[in-house]
Amino acid sequence: MSKRRKKGPSEIAGEVFAIEAEAVLSLANRLGENFDEAVEMIAACRGRIIVTGIGKAGIIGQKLATTLSSIGTPAYFVHPQEALHGDLGMIAKEDLVIAISNSGETEEVLRVITLLTTVKKIGAEILSLTGNPKSTLAKNSDRHIDISVKREACPMNLVPTASSAAALAMGDALAMALLDRKGLSLEEYAYYHPGGATGRKILKIKHVMRRKKVSPTVPCGTKVIDALRRVSEAHAGIVSIVNEEGVLVGVFTDGDLRRAIEKDQEAARKKIDAFMTRNPVTVASETLVAEALRLVKEKDVGALVVTDKKGKPVGMVDERDLLGLA
Repeated sequence: MSKRRKKGPSEIAGEVFAIEAEAVLSLANRLGENFDEAVEMIAACRGRIIVTGIGKAGIIGQKLATTLSSIGTPAYFVHPQEALHGDLGMIAKEDLVIAISNSGETEEVLRVITLLTTVKKIGAEILSLTGNPKSTLAKNSDRHIDISVKREACPMNLVPTASSAAALAMGDALAMALLDRKGLSLEEYAYYHPGGATGRKILKIKHVMRRKKVSPTVPCGTKVIDALRRVSEAHAGIVSIVNEEGVLVGVFTDGDLRRAIEKDQEAARKKIDAFMTRNPVTVASETLVAEALRLVKEKDVGALVVTDKKGKPVGMVDERDLLGLA
């Protein structure tokens, strides 16, 4: 009898990818009225979306909740056991509960059913994602989506792998269909992602700049000491100097003040025109935060004046405003 050839790690990985890819692609054949109505249920929800699940399904549920929240649909993850010990009180009549379970019949899922029975009494709607359309969970839901798979990627067909991939993909599909259904704009999306790499890619200066009220501006001819008072009042480190037409002609910063006093002890009593930095680095309100951050580092400046098309200052951003998104 010949020995069974042992598979290498790369070969096993390739099989896992193939099985999980097949599981995800097979979901497309089951999309239809049920899926469309599920998206409408989420879109029509006047309350909050409550996502629940246990184990790996619970982790996928947490991901779905954060994805929905990121596109402007308030969603929260509730652990079924915690719900049965008090958290059930957070579910209201206008909410929608999304329950995720592969089998829909395990002991833990039965606890979910206990929760859902109570949820029905509250009046909230229930949308379930299971691998068994005939399961108790599916039958007790207002709407059900079939996420069943032929087999798991596990050699024993036990460890949730392909089924987890399918549940994750279906959650993403619901979220992206909802995003399109709501017509979420890039600008609206930016408000939900102010930090990190995502924020820097899509946020514009107009979303983070300090507007005129906290961005001091003084006319040419203003004494340095009076300009400094405006800076202190606005808690800013820079003041914009404008001509008679209101067009930016220069800026005066903390650095300019130090250099002015070094050159002239009486600088504070003199006109700011002689000490200001002319032709300062500026940005438009539509400039991306990422580009502004590049300018700050490249030009080695601590702040940027935001100007309109006529060159008039409309606000400012400093390094702290920009780095707060890093």
